[in-house]
Amino acid sequence: MAKLSIVARDKKKEKLVTRYAAKRKALKEAGDWAGLDKLPRSSSAVRLRKRCKLTGRPRGYMGKFGICRNQFRQMANEGKIPGLTKASW
Repeated sequence: MAKLSIVARDKKKEKLVTRYAAKRKALKEAGDWAGLDKLPRSSSAVRLRKRCKLTGRPRGYMGKFGICRNQFRQMANEGKIPGLTKASW
């Protein structure tokens, strides 16, 4: 499990990105690069990292489910993901 401080930092970045999204888009269309430099560094969407909603794990993230591969496998085996069955042939 990821440290809670790192998960909290990422949530803070997500809020910053949504807050400045419209302003950032307007500045990009206008070509005002100096104005973009004055915005907070973490307000860029490039600086976000997708993390597992349950554990905060940054790697092995499955976007369709919003969880990491480890949690996906565990939940699939327990039957907690609807419509998903283990393959057997």
